[in-house]
Amino acid sequence: TVLVCTPTYALRLAEVAREQGIDPSATPVRLTIHAGEPGANIPSTKQRIERAWGARCIDHAGATEVGAHSFEAVEEPGGIYVNEAEFILEVLDPATGAPADEGELVLTNLGRVGCPVLRYRTGDRVRVARDHRGTRAFRWLEGGILGRVDDMLTVRGVNVFPSAIENLVRRFGEVDEFAVEVYQERAMDELELQLEVARGEPQVICEAVAREVWVALGFRPRVRAVPVGSLPRFELKARRVRDRRPRPA
Repeated sequence: TVLVCTPTYALRLAEVAREQGIDPSATPVRLTIHAGEPGANIPSTKQRIERAWGARCIDHAGATEVGAHSFEAVEEPGGIYVNEAEFILEVLDPATGAPADEGELVLTNLGRVGCPVLRYRTGDRVRVARDHRGTRAFRWLEGGILGRVDDMLTVRGVNVFPSAIENLVRRFGEVDEFAVEVYQERAMDELELQLEVARGEPQVICEAVAREVWVALGFRPRVRAVPVGSLPRFELKARRVRDRRPRPA
């Protein structure tokens, strides 16, 4: 009755089920728990998983090096609590190393006998909600894991996190899968969204997605439809972003 996997794999399982004439929401699954990548706290992705499975979607975070460190309270969607009974929590500005409310999550684990890790830089970007009054005494990370500190894309002077793009694309139920390519053309940065439009008119959906990105993120991407089933599917961590810009020497 409980499904545990990455958010991407939950959506992939639902896609294959539909192809085989199975309705995932009619199964006994009542709860889905997700880790391994941002997604279960990206609002539109969470909603899509819950609609597909007819189940409550819960976010959960951890790292191989330190263990499972954060959890979403069922009654408090929109963020995760760090288990401060087992971890010392710090959030540091990735550029300066100074304490910050938004930045890189740094953890010291207290309960792993034989595997102590001191001030481990997880590489995860988080935002501490200082004024959150919830059901737990632990600190709450608004939006869960926002992404990786090195995942941020800068396109024509605009800073963009892949999770922000996913939140916009997942609002469109007609889109089964997507990919992001960043490249240079005539010395200008370009970001292209490739969409598998399984339902509806592809050109109309592409134009609607482009408008959403322009309004929400402040730049105009190139958006094109690709054949359904042509983009890669992921069983572990999804890698939907490909940056083809030349690296500085």
